[in-house]
Amino acid sequence: MSIGLLALLDDVAGLVKIGAASLDDVAGQAAKAGVKAAGAVIDDAAVTPNYVHGFEASRELPIVGKIAWGSIKNKLLFLLPAALILSLFAPWLITPLLMIGGAYLCYEGAEKVFHALAPHSAEAHEAALEPAAVDPKTLEDQRVAGAIKTDFILSAEIMTIILAAIDVPDFWTRAVILAIAGVGITIAVYGAVALIVKADDFGLFMAKNARTGPGRATGRGIVVFMPVFMHVLSVIGTAAMTWVGGSIVAHGLYQFGLNGPELIIEGAAHWAEHTLPAIGGFAGWFATALVDFVFGLVLGAILIPIAGYVIAPAWKAIKGVLPKRA
Repeated sequence: MSIGLLALLDDVAGLVKIGAASLDDVAGQAAKAGVKAAGAVIDDAAVTPNYVHGFEASRELPIVGKIAWGSIKNKLLFLLPAALILSLFAPWLITPLLMIGGAYLCYEGAEKVFHALAPHSAEAHEAALEPAAVDPKTLEDQRVAGAIKTDFILSAEIMTIILAAIDVPDFWTRAVILAIAGVGITIAVYGAVALIVKADDFGLFMAKNARTGPGRATGRGIVVFMPVFMHVLSVIGTAAMTWVGGSIVAHGLYQFGLNGPELIIEGAAHWAEHTLPAIGGFAGWFATALVDFVFGLVLGAILIPIAGYVIAPAWKAIKGVLPKRA
């Protein structure tokens, strides 16, 4: 009896060790995949605060929470199953779908630049695409919906990068790693966004309640600095949206044999690295991002009139023939 019990306990201990090793492997794979997706994650964190700008302080965290929940649903309910199914049965579809998403990001980024340069014309264009928000609740709903649509594209890129970085053959292990990495990245991104958008409130609290002069001065400095920081972050977010979209489309064209844009991007990166060898890594990245941005901006500018004069009328016609909900 005692020998059998000891043998059983030994088997259980062995199974526990195997399970712990598997969990360690899953966690390690998820962390490695998350690091490879860091570039897209930074873009996501830079883009999101744009959608919170202009609302009352009391609505900032609820809006971030709604977008974060939408991001998790994007990743787990839509992108994770789609990525796994496409990787098994139709891997050739992944690139075209990503290119469509990248083109949408280019359009969004170019539209924001258009709005900054010609606000009156941009407002007329936007009015043709969607109904104007007549109250704060409607505006909030529109802003959240727009953020979740943009997050869908960025999340698709993140999940694709993660899937490519996973080197385990088992289907279910890949699914678990993809889910863990996706949820972990979402928590990190929107946790950082929440800290950013509430930093001015924290500074105001310090300015009023800190017990020392330096503490109150630090609070006032945060209050003064955050509007400038948010404006800079808004610009970075628009640029990031555009260069990510341009990069996706250029890389997709390269895979289909149209290698002109990709070769120009690679040539700019090599030129920058050789011209500034002391900061070669940064110079190459900056040159790549700059050319991606220019390419994305041009593509987005082409898509703006297409959206206004082709897609919007077509969508209105489709909605006109669809049965109305009770």
